[in-house]
Amino acid sequence: MNAPFVIVIFGATGDLAQSKLISSLFSLFRKNQLGKEFYIIGFARRKFTDDEFRTLAYENIKQHGSSLNHWEEFAKNIYYQPGLFDEVQGYEELIKRLNAFDKKMGACITRLFYLATPPNNYSTILDFLRKTKLSEGCGQGSSKWTRLVIEKPFGKDLETAKSLDEKLSKIFEEKQIFRVDHYLGKETVQNMVVFRFANGIFEPVWNKNYIDHVQITFGESKGIGGRGAFFDGVGMLRDVGQNHLMQLLTAVVMEQPKSFSKEGVRDARAAAIKALRYIDPEEVSKSVVRGQYQGYKKEKNVNPNSETETFVAMKTFFDNDRFRDVPFYIRAGKKMPKDTVEISIVFIQTCHLLFREFGCPEEGNILKIRIQPDEGIGIRVIAKAPGSRLSLKTVDMEFTYKEEFREVVSDAYEKILLDIFAGDQMLFNRSDELSYSWEFITRILQGWDLQSRLPNFKIPIYSENTSGPKEANELFEKDGRKWLE
Repeated sequence: MNAPFVIVIFGATGDLAQSKLISSLFSLFRKNQLGKEFYIIGFARRKFTDDEFRTLAYENIKQHGSSLNHWEEFAKNIYYQPGLFDEVQGYEELIKRLNAFDKKMGACITRLFYLATPPNNYSTILDFLRKTKLSEGCGQGSSKWTRLVIEKPFGKDLETAKSLDEKLSKIFEEKQIFRVDHYLGKETVQNMVVFRFANGIFEPVWNKNYIDHVQITFGESKGIGGRGAFFDGVGMLRDVGQNHLMQLLTAVVMEQPKSFSKEGVRDARAAAIKALRYIDPEEVSKSVVRGQYQGYKKEKNVNPNSETETFVAMKTFFDNDRFRDVPFYIRAGKKMPKDTVEISIVFIQTCHLLFREFGCPEEGNILKIRIQPDEGIGIRVIAKAPGSRLSLKTVDMEFTYKEEFREVVSDAYEKILLDIFAGDQMLFNRSDELSYSWEFITRILQGWDLQSRLPNFKIPIYSENTSGPKEANELFEKDGRKWLE
């Protein structure tokens, strides 16, 4: 990034800004990837001074164990503007700050507005960006860009997502809007396109003729922590299902893009999501399981009668030629045994065709794509164990990014920020991708609403450090399969 720029972070005292954005910007600064002239303005309701905000950022970076070399030099570029999202005064003071930076540089500089707030603030902030003309930046026809970054979740259902998208389109052009799902910035997710389409050994078997089923697990060992007020109004399906899990699904299902370009890749992702087979609301109970960890209702800022799910599992299908009738089993939950996010491609077992009498392993070939921890890819094959008698064993072969490439894997937000500065939208959701995913998710939400109206309905409860409610296992077992642990 060579041209001067300013990034305004709304919700700058929150967890996302402090744990991810500012630390990623600092990391990029230390790598000389931000350029020499830049400004960071935090905007939030706390009445901090510039120095108090810098101290807050310093302590958070220190707490996460990051190197603090060159902090003083970086901190000189950090400023703070107190203000309420729903009052014009803070925005007017922000304009004065921006004008002062322009005057210092001798020209209007490019602007990036990052909405790192709870989603219920998006509409209000957008309204004030329009009313105060902050959204216009340096004016029409200027070479200086103005961009908006918005975090998931994008709405609560199809209707609210469309409403938010309509508002965005009235204020910004599509090329200015960056809808963040940080999973698209993870190395392994990005590598899926290369892994599938640059290696001739995988693409020929990447279809219904060779794949038995696909499993995706998104497990978190912790509970909701201090996010009670936010999470209780969202739930696991909206929090990770509509975004992170959709991105993992599309990485598996998408066809080869017509070109490795922004629109080529986004077109392929959109087509994959569009092929998801909708689950009728009346049939949701047959294909989707939700659960809540024991003690959730006692968490801070959680409704004591809450039916919000902290776990969701489902079986779904894609109506396309490549994967038609191949089941995709997905689960995501909190307070599970370990933190793990991985995709397992389970291939059709062929060992028994020749080696049945020698005791074929229960599991055949499995390709595992591990998103976290320790991003990497592994494959399980069947081999002959050493010895005079023929004995078959499964063998795991794998690589991790850290070991193979001998370099630290950058945080996903570093990649995301660099792409935003460059104007590269390949790793960001387009409006049609969101619309297709909400079409699918909203039907499940409608089905849950029907369930909740039943007189004897109670959300299944599961103990911590388990893999969710027993109903999730039954979803698998009735098909003669089991979750991979």
